[in-house]
Amino acid sequence: MFGMFNRSRDLRTEGVWIAVVLVVIFATLRYDNFMGLYNVQTFFGYNSMFILIALGMALVIMTGGIDLSVGSVVALSSVVAAYTSPYGIEVALPAGLLTGIAAGAINAFLITKMRIVPFIATLAMMLGARGMALVLADNKSVSVDWTSNFTKFGLTRAFGLIPWAVILAALVFLALWIMLERTTLGRRILTIGGNPEAAKLMGVPVNRTLAITYIISGGCAGLAGVILASGFGAGQPLEGLGWELSAIASVVVGGTLLTGGVGSIPATLAGAVLLGLIFNILNFENGLGVISLSAYWQSVIRGGFLLIVVILQSRSGGGLVRRRSTT
Repeated sequence: MFGMFNRSRDLRTEGVWIAVVLVVIFATLRYDNFMGLYNVQTFFGYNSMFILIALGMALVIMTGGIDLSVGSVVALSSVVAAYTSPYGIEVALPAGLLTGIAAGAINAFLITKMRIVPFIATLAMMLGARGMALVLADNKSVSVDWTSNFTKFGLTRAFGLIPWAVILAALVFLALWIMLERTTLGRRILTIGGNPEAAKLMGVPVNRTLAITYIISGGCAGLAGVILASGFGAGQPLEGLGWELSAIASVVVGGTLLTGGVGSIPATLAGAVLLGLIFNILNFENGLGVISLSAYWQSVIRGGFLLIVVILQSRSGGGLVRRRSTT
């Protein structure tokens, strides 16, 4: 475990976490209730969805790919989870998760078997999943069963303190961190992103590895859909618009190169937290305290932030990130 800490503490990871600490210090000094229990719980509970899809997206981008479908998959999974909510969290959570995994598997089939470039394959899934969500929901929100324990999953907290959504996101974070740092699969992901032709010559099962990353990305989006439905009390077929851009922005801010081959799960978490903090501060500046900034302005800010980071990344030639050994 300590070895993982040491390896992940590259320059960019430390830089992003330092930025997070500085932003927290600034906000704590400026706003009285920024570190209040309610704001902290709301912040992590809401952003657990974005953290999940960012973690899945990070693996895909590390291979040099992209997944544009995650926002639509979140919406579709939330609808499926809402429909199965009368059977409790024991059924609704697996149903939403499997919906995301199925979407990821279709993406993987299109990319590895049909040889369709990831941008087009996942764009098609983005449109298809959104359409399926609207068809299933009849173009309206699907209420969850308020008498089942599914609602408690989104509205209650473990030990009365930590939202269950946060615990779920934390477990996924740990699993993916260990996988990337400690397993052969993790090394293969970075090897493929660094040089896919060389990976083939080395005997790396490229298609199988790519398929796994897209399935994981879909599964993470499925879990985000479960959190969305349980937290908001309804499946939301129109929710998740532009969330793929938020995930990409978090991954890039965390130092993962869009060309693949370089990346870090802890740094991706830091990128997602940093973006979430910026929106949280903007809402405090508006005197609202919680995430209520217009979705339109959030898109504008995310786009600008992503553009700045990509420009900085290209100017540095990716040199700010230590390329991890793939041997």
